[in-house]
Amino acid sequence: MTQLLLIRHGQSTWNAEGRIQGWADPPLGETGLDQARKLAQWLVVEGYPIVAIYSSPLLRAKQTAEQVGQAFSLPVQTDDRLKENNVGQLTGLTGPEVEQRFPEWLAARRVSQEWMPPPEGEDRDHFVSRAVAVMTDIVTNHSERTIAVVSHGGTLGVYLAYLLEMPTHRSLPFQFDNASLSIVRIGEHRIRCSNSTTRHT
Repeated sequence: MTQLLLIRHGQSTWNAEGRIQGWADPPLGETGLDQARKLAQWLVVEGYPIVAIYSSPLLRAKQTAEQVGQAFSLPVQTDDRLKENNVGQLTGLTGPEVEQRFPEWLAARRVSQEWMPPPEGEDRDHFVSRAVAVMTDIVTNHSERTIAVVSHGGTLGVYLAYLLEMPTHRSLPFQFDNASLSIVRIGEHRIRCSNSTTRHT
């Protein structure tokens, strides 16, 4: 059985400001660093036998992964395919700013059952295919082991949807809080827990 510890990054400075991040690269704030440290310590205390750590290269994820790496004395391996969805012109905007600048797109998204890429955003097929591909590669390279993967809510969400054979071109029901842990056991087709933060934040 291969066990994936899927971790969303800690709170970034833009998370704290309510800004949409996508491929932008804000760092963790003090709260986010504290979340990452506590998560790493909790994983050690719980005895997870992590053999490898993978991360999105975006700073908020990499800084989170580095805390886990320090706790387990393991290097962090980055992969561009673990990056968040590119949200195009929504990058850096708050919710009210999106409503002001892109009211037609927002209105159409609210009534559509299908995913609607943001203006100049990443193609959904490309996003899903790269997320699934990188996770598949990680599982293949570490069969029957436990691996930590630090990424983003959108990326983790489309991978879980793929595993559960859910439509990936619709808005997904998953929520991933900052520094949350979701455990997936490949081979058992089982998700042990999703969006867990209560034990380490």
